[in-house]
Amino acid sequence: MPASERHNGNYRTVIKRSGYHGIPRWIYVIAAVGGLLMVLPLAAMLLRVNWPQFIPLITSDSSLAALGLSLKTSAASTVLCVVLGVPLALVLARGEFPGQRLLRSFVLLPLVLPPVVGGLALLYTFGRQGLLGKSLELAGIQVAFSTTAVILAQTFVALPFLVVSLEGALRSAGSRYEAVAATLGARPTTVLRRVTLPLVLPGLASGAVLSFARSLGEFGATLTFAGSLEGITRTLPLEIYLQRETDADAAVALSLVLVAVAVAVVGLSYGRRRSSAPVEVQP
Repeated sequence: MPASERHNGNYRTVIKRSGYHGIPRWIYVIAAVGGLLMVLPLAAMLLRVNWPQFIPLITSDSSLAALGLSLKTSAASTVLCVVLGVPLALVLARGEFPGQRLLRSFVLLPLVLPPVVGGLALLYTFGRQGLLGKSLELAGIQVAFSTTAVILAQTFVALPFLVVSLEGALRSAGSRYEAVAATLGARPTTVLRRVTLPLVLPGLASGAVLSFARSLGEFGATLTFAGSLEGITRTLPLEIYLQRETDADAAVALSLVLVAVAVAVVGLSYGRRRSSAPVEVQP
């Protein structure tokens, strides 16, 4: 066994026997309060669910239409995030050019921008009187208040999640394997296809899963840019908002469905991240 592995094994054994974890006890108290802040609202919602009527509430025509539309548009926006986000992440992680930091700031802006503001920005870009909307209208293409608008709104708010995840994976992986492939005569496209993408595939998958989850829960930008037309733009979050005014039991039941899907998606993403944790290789 190499000396480095023997040293690391002895170090972990000493830490385990000493019971030292590096975390003060009072940190656990604050962490417990933070955990309760996340868990208690979900527990309260579970207690509020009308379980005898749960299945009928989530299988009404409007609920199924909203759920189906959310799944379809979220899948489409995730594909769009991958198509646009992979080049963006590559440029930000590997490229060097003037204005790179400014570009990163604009790409990450939807993370902190209120969704309603994002919806207004999209409306003034693709709406009938928007920057590009007038030209699209002349060509017979209407984007605002359509299913396409839902996909664009979801892509706008979800794209940063994929870019951040993939850029982090690219920086962690480094560029030494790509450099070796280049010195062996591989072209840049071949290096990208045969080396870079397989190397960061777990990060890409994690970013895609998070983008899907964010698209599924998008509300503000969708409502502002696409409206709420049943079967066309009324996604599940919009259906929950409308049901809250007329049928609280239906709103809670649909909210639980959305929470369950989100938990499953986030759990899948976290599992991929743990499985793709980098392994230290000794020279």
